[in-house]
Amino acid sequence: MQELSKRLLNLEEDFLKTYEKLKIDEKLGKLAELEKEVAEPEIWRDVERATVKNQELAALIDETEPWTLLKTQVNDLKELIAISGDDLADEIGGQLDAMEEKLAELKKSLRFNGPYDDKNAIIRITAGAGGTEAMDWASMLERMYLRFFERHDFKVSLIEKVDGEEAGIKTAVYEVTGPHAYGTLKSEHGVHRLVRLSPFNANNLRQTSFALVEILPVIKADADVQIDEKDLRIDVYHSGGHGGQSVNTTNSAVRITHLPTNTVVAIQNERSQLQNKEKAMEILRGKLVQMQLEQHAESIDKLRAGESAGWGQQIRNYVLQPYKLVKDTRTGYEETDPDAVLDGEIEGFIDNFLEMCYN
Repeated sequence: MQELSKRLLNLEEDFLKTYEKLKIDEKLGKLAELEKEVAEPEIWRDVERATVKNQELAALIDETEPWTLLKTQVNDLKELIAISGDDLADEIGGQLDAMEEKLAELKKSLRFNGPYDDKNAIIRITAGAGGTEAMDWASMLERMYLRFFERHDFKVSLIEKVDGEEAGIKTAVYEVTGPHAYGTLKSEHGVHRLVRLSPFNANNLRQTSFALVEILPVIKADADVQIDEKDLRIDVYHSGGHGGQSVNTTNSAVRITHLPTNTVVAIQNERSQLQNKEKAMEILRGKLVQMQLEQHAESIDKLRAGESAGWGQQIRNYVLQPYKLVKDTRTGYEETDPDAVLDGEIEGFIDNFLEMCYN
């Protein structure tokens, strides 16, 4: 029992150190304030603000609840050890094993130290040049990420999707909601390259295809990212086009151009022009923030046009022929089972990228 007491003491010290680094008590205080705020009926006079506050509340609950639960378990086990004999050693040892494993998992939150890591994320998948072959590759990546989101309980909502004429997709845009969604997914930002025997080639020749995956933080408030109105050009046009979702013939589609950087965002899938504009602005803020991170710029107005990584940053190779290998070009991490990776098992790539950034 003495050895178990020593293990529990080490666990408690490690727990408290991480608890303080992540400022869990501060977040619990903010959680209590938000609970009072959303409980007031008056908040629903501004539905958009109420929705944002409820989303903040849900995110804080998801983040703090595991820590408060583990804290309770540590205290309960301390009491149990104090009054128990050796006959409960196996049971206590099993509880300690589970708690140590849980703490190791929770400590991964330390790696999310970027300014936007706690934000939700926009994922945009775009097929590269190469017609049907590239569009099929883009749809394979779409499926890979959707399987990953499902397995990790991320909530996903489709913003826009344009199907290919024969197969695959030209582009797909999703909003991903969950704890540290952007921090988790930022490793996926860049060009993904596929090498395989083409199912669309009569001679079954080896084909190389590319797709661009953009991961953008969801920035809903103008206060977080200041964009000067004079730097924007907003065009309104008819919704429509092959593969569009819920389109109509009214002037509801919106295209916003950030003139200093020539960054363009177009949205047509929402039901109204106002909704399309709001969603386009949300994505534009994310794009500009991503550019700011890539260029190490002090602010949005310091951004330089044409210097986003975009198609120039190839981050991962997926080789299905003549051998099987998926390799990340930044970390060197690799997997020899591409089928599992394309089925959504990308945790190894994400973990290695986060470890590289954290260390």
